[in-house]
Amino acid sequence: MALITCKECGNLVSDKAIACPRCGYPMNTPEEVQTKQSVSTKTEGSGDKCTSDNGISHNNANCSKPIGEALCVDAACSGNPGKMEYRGVHIPSGKQIFHYGPVWGTNNIGEFLAIVHGLALLKQRGSNMPIYSDSYVARKWIEQKKCKTKLDSTEKSAQTLELVQRAEKWLRENQYSNPIEVWQTKDWGEIPADFGRK
Repeated sequence: MALITCKECGNLVSDKAIACPRCGYPMNTPEEVQTKQSVSTKTEGSGDKCTSDNGISHNNANCSKPIGEALCVDAACSGNPGKMEYRGVHIPSGKQIFHYGPVWGTNNIGEFLAIVHGLALLKQRGSNMPIYSDSYVARKWIEQKKCKTKLDSTEKSAQTLELVQRAEKWLRENQYSNPIEVWQTKDWGEIPADFGRK
């Protein structure tokens, strides 16, 4: 048995594991993640584009990076827990739309907060552009409207946990039409909002 590193939380996991036992990130099922996007695959040679369910066009048979406006979000954390920050970046311009932190937290919390921040900002602006995230855990928490963190409540984490409560409240009290899409890191490279600290 070989050990591999979970891309989501950094935990060492058996290369035979279906999911990370710490965070639930799928380890050996990239086909399932790809299938969830429900993209059609037309060939680039024909000039056709494939389109995901949210209407974002992709320019080749491998469904390369999205063409059109979208918001990409990501978080970075020095330690787990540690100093955490997150941001949102517009594509295709690459312009940073928002940035928050550093505060004491975890990467998963940052990814969750980044999505909620993006949803709230886009709702305020009347935009239904999609949000891309490379975090399986954060997307699951958004779906459940609950950040299932195990971060201890301390003086250091108080500000972050208050943000989490506000984010959960926002999710419960608001509806949104923005699709939350999977950023396909394997095919597209790092998400544009990446902090480049790997």
